[in-house]
Amino acid sequence: MLAQALRSVVPTAEELRADRQYIIDGTLLPCWSWTAVPGLWSGKHRTTGVVVQVAATLEGQLSWISDPTPGSRHDLHCLDQSGALDHLATYPPIGDKGYIGRGMLTPFKKQPGRELLDWQKTFNKSLNRTRATIERVIAHIKSWKVLHTDYRRPYATFKTTISAVIGLIFYALT
Repeated sequence: MLAQALRSVVPTAEELRADRQYIIDGTLLPCWSWTAVPGLWSGKHRTTGVVVQVAATLEGQLSWISDPTPGSRHDLHCLDQSGALDHLATYPPIGDKGYIGRGMLTPFKKQPGRELLDWQKTFNKSLNRTRATIERVIAHIKSWKVLHTDYRRPYATFKTTISAVIGLIFYALT
């Protein structure tokens, strides 16, 4: 009931403003390893959980959290599923190297056998300083114990619980 009551305060991807620039990153919300749900295993994090995408303004204001997707999925797939990029045409969002190829501002990758040029290193350093904002926003979100410890209740209740917590986070911001 709490998740339904707070649904109106949780912004959707369509509500992201096209005239703002956002920083986007994904994070894993850990959960217990249910044998009936093998897609929760994240090889990157070496644990089970669900992935959410988080968008914040350059000033560090939380703007959007996606619906959870299985932890085995890549951040880029989860962002594509959310449809958030469809509404951000004016200013390209900022992301990490995992989002290369989607029209976002991302750091340059070092090619095998080649070094980055000095201006590319400077660009990467500047972009990563800006990206530190989203890392702080995610750390603040994960200060909620249910979002950083293993969720052990039945899997059928997991998505509703996450939705309720996200609703509480946005309610606290209003």
